[in-house]
Amino acid sequence: MATTEPQPTLRELLRRRDLRLRLALTEDELEPEALDRTIRWVHGSDLADPTPFLADDLILLTTGTQFVSGDAGAAEDPAPYDEYVARLDARGVRGLGFGTEVVRAGIPPALVEACRAVRMPLFEVPYRTPFIAVARANAEAIAAQAYARRGWALSAQRALSLAALRAGGVESTLVELGRQLETWAGLFDATGTVTREHAGPLAPETAAALREEVAGMLRRGARAGAAVRIGGADFTVQTLGRGGHLRGAVALAVGGLDHEARGVVTAAVATIGLALEQQESVERARRALHRGIAQLLLSGQSALAGRTLRETGMSLPAEPVLVAVAGLPTPPRAAWEWVDAHAAEARGALFAGGMEDGILLIVPASARGLLDEFAAQVDARVGVSAHTRYAGLAEAVATARVARERGTAPVTHFGELIDRGILPALTGAGPRAAAAALIAPLRAHDERTGSDLTGTVRGWLDAECSHERAARELGVHRHTVRARLAQAETLLGRDLSSFAVRAELWTAFALDAAPPRADQPRGA
Repeated sequence: MATTEPQPTLRELLRRRDLRLRLALTEDELEPEALDRTIRWVHGSDLADPTPFLADDLILLTTGTQFVSGDAGAAEDPAPYDEYVARLDARGVRGLGFGTEVVRAGIPPALVEACRAVRMPLFEVPYRTPFIAVARANAEAIAAQAYARRGWALSAQRALSLAALRAGGVESTLVELGRQLETWAGLFDATGTVTREHAGPLAPETAAALREEVAGMLRRGARAGAAVRIGGADFTVQTLGRGGHLRGAVALAVGGLDHEARGVVTAAVATIGLALEQQESVERARRALHRGIAQLLLSGQSALAGRTLRETGMSLPAEPVLVAVAGLPTPPRAAWEWVDAHAAEARGALFAGGMEDGILLIVPASARGLLDEFAAQVDARVGVSAHTRYAGLAEAVATARVARERGTAPVTHFGELIDRGILPALTGAGPRAAAAALIAPLRAHDERTGSDLTGTVRGWLDAECSHERAARELGVHRHTVRARLAQAETLLGRDLSSFAVRAELWTAFALDAAPPRADQPRGA
């Protein structure tokens, strides 16, 4: 934002050789940056108290008429000078110019001391320099600065327009905005996460605090702009998108923007917002296409699916692949934003398509880390198949669903589930209900008669169907075991000499005894 035009400051006025102004105090005797503060106006007055008529950010010029006393021979009293300068200082006057050789030669020493006491700039205006020349010089600097700022704003907006036309227009526009304002710039997605930034990352604590501020604005859902101060640094934040459908926000590590800079920010925000809206339309169309591709893959038409993708400049991941089924978080936007961003970066190493019960994800067998990253970023539960080829995709999807439903970790691989045995894959409302129904006749008989047919059958199965061993474990005679088993056969309507019946009953008892999943009520 820097310009090479003269700035409307006292330092610039003192540099003007044609004005021949002379600073009466050294710079060390002044407030820091006193000579570099913006001067909005130069005014002349010889009133003893001109403060009611002064504007902000002003330099006052005087000839000293108000200090002339009737007794020319009397010693000069410093009190009027001290009171005069104190009034100017309280009003915020940024400097005092004394016109010499009009009423008296030189600057009164008492006035010099009064200005030194409050560290106010004091300078001499020689007789040959009219006050109006000083005022005109400052006005010219203001006009030149305004012209330069308008020129900068036009140039900046032109640069932003060109950036928007480049590949990756959103990122290019953000980077160009940061360059034009010479500051850090960050783009946040709808979840309040930084997706792109210019000029390097912020300090971790600053980044975290800013993320909280931005996330709060996005949660409110209304279009808004805000000036935020974090750890002594100023930030400007502007949301992107329509009210109730915010797409994210742009944040800049700068505050106190002037009119021209605000115009540039507004143009950039509008450009980025429009690009994001257009991207969303394209992404919706791509998601619809990928949903159709997923249906083709599930129906065994992988060749047609591959050809269709290639027509759009994309491709399926190379075989062998991992097939994953992910549940959609609420709201699902974060999941699709992650997919859209990574599908472009992965260049054929990730396919994602919508299904009725979530998202179908396909990655090369070597890229399982992408699935872990997805689950972590969007807080979704993911089930993953074993390595497969597209010809076996339907079966892979079925196993991935089982892994998602039975697993307890964010990402569960079907192979890991099977390593723990087949029973974990059978737990759930349906299998548990079937198991309870199979055993129910035994339990009903036990409740009516006080017998223990249920425990006897379970103990016999656990004893590998040995009557002798079951009798020892149960503490009864082997004939008692035989009698109870015969009664159980009658109640169940099944032949316990059949291996299939024994396996079915053993599985039913195991399912019935297994604790329900955390997300499933007991007895379901």
